[in-house]
Amino acid sequence: MKAARLKDILVTATEKLQHRLEAEVLIAHALQKDRTYLYAHDQAQLSDDQLSHIHQLIKRRQLGEPIAYLLERKDFYGRSFRVTPAVLIPRPETELIIDQANHLRLPHHAKVLDVGTGSGCIGLTLAAEHPDWTVCVSDCSKEALLVCQHNRQALDLTNVVMHQGDLLLPWRGQTFDLIVANLPYIALDDPHLNQGDLRHEPATALVADEAGLSLIRQLIEQAPQYLNLGGYLILEHGYDQQAELKKALQNQGVTEIQGLQDLAGHDRLVMGRWVGA
Repeated sequence: MKAARLKDILVTATEKLQHRLEAEVLIAHALQKDRTYLYAHDQAQLSDDQLSHIHQLIKRRQLGEPIAYLLERKDFYGRSFRVTPAVLIPRPETELIIDQANHLRLPHHAKVLDVGTGSGCIGLTLAAEHPDWTVCVSDCSKEALLVCQHNRQALDLTNVVMHQGDLLLPWRGQTFDLIVANLPYIALDDPHLNQGDLRHEPATALVADEAGLSLIRQLIEQAPQYLNLGGYLILEHGYDQQAELKKALQNQGVTEIQGLQDLAGHDRLVMGRWVGA
């Protein structure tokens, strides 16, 4: 990128990426400005440091690195979350968990658990939406919890409890009115793992044994011990896993089981209620 005018840099970046919006977003991020600045100051001369930063971002994007990791943030349910390669990138379809939780008739001071929280986008959003709830979040990854902690502080949330550990083990002896989870559900041999953003996301947040179902099945088996009577369980899953997970919930005595679809019409969530054995 030899040209130093902002206007010329935008043209060059667009040619390299073959995507105008991505070029604008990355340049604006490098300059710590919003996108409108690019056009209001298109004759501005850029420094060598600015040019170098832009060049690095464009190169990383050309190599396929996700935009969210380059920007170190992703919007979810109207809030901005820090993301790094240590966590899964929040996706719009996961917002369906929030929609469903918001419609449940839970106690005013409900106790809620988000298992495998990653960036915290689910649990922290529920905590922000419901300040009277106590929201517990956990993850087996220390690095992921550091990202979640950053987001908790950025959102100024005081009703969140965090612990590290596998599935429900950190919460032994406690019970909840609602448990939510977006656990790994992709099979080890799924070809999509070699495509798009998935190539750069942590495998531990994506992949599970037993055709992607092992961790979700474990959670379903353990959940009744951790749910209050009348408590709910909401789980995200893959497009072809809903029938199998409904059976697993039935086998554990969960009732009022529902399968829900995302806006694209794909099976996305299973939800059920624990009313006792």
